[in-house]
Amino acid sequence: MVLSRFNLKNIPAHVIVPNDSLFDLPEKVLQFGTGVLLRGLPDYFIDKANRQGVFNGRVVVVKSTDGGDANAFDKQDSLYTICVRGIENGQKVEEDIVSSAISRVLSAKSDWARVLQCAHNAEMQIVISNTTEVGITLVHEDIRVHPPTSFPGKLLAFLYERFKAFDGSPESGMVIVPTELITDNGKKLESIVFELAHHNSLEDNFIEWLEKNNHFCNTLVDRIVPGKPKGEALDKIFESLGYTDELLTMSETYRLWAIEGNDHVRSVLSFAQADEGVVITPDITLHKELKLRLLNGTHTLSCGLAFLAGYTTVKIAMDDKQMADFVSDLMLKEIAPAIPYEVDADTAQAFGAKVLDRYANPHLEHFWLSITMQYSSKLKMRVLPLIKNYILKMHGVPDLMATGFAAYLLFMKATRIEGGKYFGTLNGTEYAITDDAASILFEAWKKEEPKEVVQAVLQNKELWGEDLTGLVGFADSVANKLESMMNEGVKFAFGKTLGEKSSEHPLADAHLL
Repeated sequence: MVLSRFNLKNIPAHVIVPNDSLFDLPEKVLQFGTGVLLRGLPDYFIDKANRQGVFNGRVVVVKSTDGGDANAFDKQDSLYTICVRGIENGQKVEEDIVSSAISRVLSAKSDWARVLQCAHNAEMQIVISNTTEVGITLVHEDIRVHPPTSFPGKLLAFLYERFKAFDGSPESGMVIVPTELITDNGKKLESIVFELAHHNSLEDNFIEWLEKNNHFCNTLVDRIVPGKPKGEALDKIFESLGYTDELLTMSETYRLWAIEGNDHVRSVLSFAQADEGVVITPDITLHKELKLRLLNGTHTLSCGLAFLAGYTTVKIAMDDKQMADFVSDLMLKEIAPAIPYEVDADTAQAFGAKVLDRYANPHLEHFWLSITMQYSSKLKMRVLPLIKNYILKMHGVPDLMATGFAAYLLFMKATRIEGGKYFGTLNGTEYAITDDAASILFEAWKKEEPKEVVQAVLQNKELWGEDLTGLVGFADSVANKLESMMNEGVKFAFGKTLGEKSSEHPLADAHLL
């Protein structure tokens, strides 16, 4: 049985399905993108709100190309399944939901006239996008082309059509909510749209309407949405559901959509009432800092260490008490108090607890090696402010951060170069070093002593923008931990940092060649 509106009555009782009234709700959202993040986060919230009788609106999706999953949406009456799996407050969560948030999918290429027709719908007040990070870029183009090439061009064409359709009335303005993973995504999109409007010599009264009556919101999205599993795992899910679904989307339990906005934005985005995961606030900096430091910063300081200790995935590492203790202590005892922003201790601890639940999710296969990509730049952006702030506030060296930094240096020790690519070796097996700074670390490792390597790397202003050897005690601590890792094994070294002896563990003697 294939998922469809007709077959909803045959679906097992444990699956949450929409009732017929939800299919008659008006279209209120224009969404650029069909990807799993949009289906698993914004559309998840909208569907949940609709089932609660709160938002009462559906989503028209604009797809940039023909074919692909657009055909799957047509076959399945735009229905798809969200399979939520994870740990919440230490408890296992499994939930299967048939989402009816999406009303239809239009192709920008072949249905552009129908996309523009949506601008004439008075109830449509929201634009959502996820066109990847490169989607929010300026392309000087004629927006009267059907369709324009770029996403900002398409958005401007839609807004211009709406302006004309409603004679520039104030209430016809839109709330635009990009979810692309770039800093100040809303403001960047707004600036590009305005530049394009001037490039196309659009009327002054349109530009005035665009500025006064439309709201471009900075946002932060945080949810791991792996999409559809493969092979036997997918077959088991289909068997449990009692139907097949080409658009099935796996998602973790944790969800956050932080949106910068005022009371008007809050009133338009009324679906926020349905789930605490939607946060609308005048300033989302707190949420950005919590995610950047506690989630991303912990990942960055743990990835090399966990990989070199023999753990392949985050879940496998968290199943080992010693590694789990390291990650927990790093996050809650060193990173949380060092966040370079005014954060209430209880707030940081509560967020950290949720992150630890996410790390322990048995349904997510998150590889440490993948997290090491662009290791150096991640350390500079996510971790360096933490190290500096910790030393400033605590008047001492953060031992666990120093351990993570030493593991970074050891991971970056390349043993082979081929075609401009760098490779390290762990227990006789090569791994790829995917980092634009790999050549700098390769040169540093030509030094004979670990202390010399540490000095060479820390004082490199090209890497860090400053000389880090001035951080009191940090270089000596990193060098000592690096020597211990090289001489005694990675797992033994970080176990010693925790005050635990772990030499009996079979992975304790893992060494780089």
